[in-house]
Order: sequence, then structure tokens, then C-alpha cells
Amino acid sequence: MQAAPVRATVIPSVTDALRAVESLLLGGGQRTARRNAWTAVLEDRRRARDRAESYHLLEREAVAARRSRAT
Repeated sequence: MQAAPVRATVIPSVTDALRAVESLLLGGGQRTARRNAWTAVLEDRRRARDRAESYHLLEREAVAARRSRAT
């Protein structure tokens, strides 16, 4: 006797579900604009993180320079 074939049911993720709803509600142009805006937000966050890192690095260098001049 052969076993019945097993079928894997893929449960969509929340992201997939949201994208499906988005595609129904928004036109292609609106969807593209929203994604472009989100990409810009992520890029701004990256630049802010880089700016903060550079600031801290320069501060550390300035403190080290002051210490070396003091001795």
C-alpha cells in the first residue's frame, strides 16, 4: 500500500500579505513612490549614522592630540 503524497502548504508571511494588499489598493505609481520614499529614509539613517561615527572619531582624535600636547 502506498502512502498518499504529502503536499506542503506555504503560509504567506506578514510581509507577503501586506504586499498583496498594497498591490490591490495602490496603483503602480503610488507603490513606486512609497518604496522610493522608504529607500530615501533608510539612506538618510545611514548617512546620520556615518556622520555620528565620524564625529565621535574626530572627538577621540582631538582628545588624544590634547593629551599628547599636555605631556
